[in-house]
Amino acid sequence: MALNNPYAAYQQNSITMASPGELTLMLYDGCLKFMKLAKQAIEQMDIEKKNTNLIKAQNIIQELNLTLNRKVEMAGSMGAMYDYIHRRLIEANIKNDKDILTEVEGYVKDLRDAWKQALQIERQGRFGSGGQA
Repeated sequence: MALNNPYAAYQQNSITMASPGELTLMLYDGCLKFMKLAKQAIEQMDIEKKNTNLIKAQNIIQELNLTLNRKVEMAGSMGAMYDYIHRRLIEANIKNDKDILTEVEGYVKDLRDAWKQALQIERQGRFGSGGQA
């Protein structure tokens, strides 16, 4: 059972105790991980592994899009970006195209980095300079 594994228990606790902002950061990191695994699978011609990982990345992008606060002005732009990334991930999956993955990986990294910076600024506002992760 996974709970007997201290690492699995730590991971579960880190997810359970994470703030919504930290969970979003985890989603970005997971998406990047799955795109990297899909790229490796394309190189190894492992179509099943590629497909599985790209579907995981697509699901994360859909979740990020669905959870946008549509009352915030920037949500429309973010939604359009998520839609674009999602379409490109589907296209990369169909075409086995690493170049498309490299393209969208850049966008997701930029979004992740901006989100991480916003979290750090928010923590600094609450805790002072000790809020850096």
